[in-house]
Amino acid sequence: MPPRRRTDPGLGLAALRAWHADPEGTDRATRAVAVRYTLEELSTRAPGNSVEVRVPPYGVTQCVEGPRHTRGTPPNVVETDAETWLGLVTGTLTWAQALAEGTLRVSGTRADVSALLPLVRSGS
Repeated sequence: MPPRRRTDPGLGLAALRAWHADPEGTDRATRAVAVRYTLEELSTRAPGNSVEVRVPPYGVTQCVEGPRHTRGTPPNVVETDAETWLGLVTGTLTWAQALAEGTLRVSGTRADVSALLPLVRSGS
């Protein structure tokens, strides 16, 4: 069963477009909606509980089928800041670039979710 959406997809996509048009000028609230929308979209496209994707302080989601963790730190974690995450989901930044720049932290054998990105092409 796909996760329940908490962010209206229309509002989320509008926030993502606003961020893409002006990343530096986007306010915190708009950035938060864009991040939460894209985390929910990732969970919808790759349902599961084997990878935890964290974008502090805006949100976290679990995705990708596989072994489920129930306590403590999950074995497969992706963590990054909002700007890097939004760059990854729009395709303006690649997984390899983010790793090389040190803005993307990945741990665990299943944590490479690069095949699922970008979620939305930068012109969409």
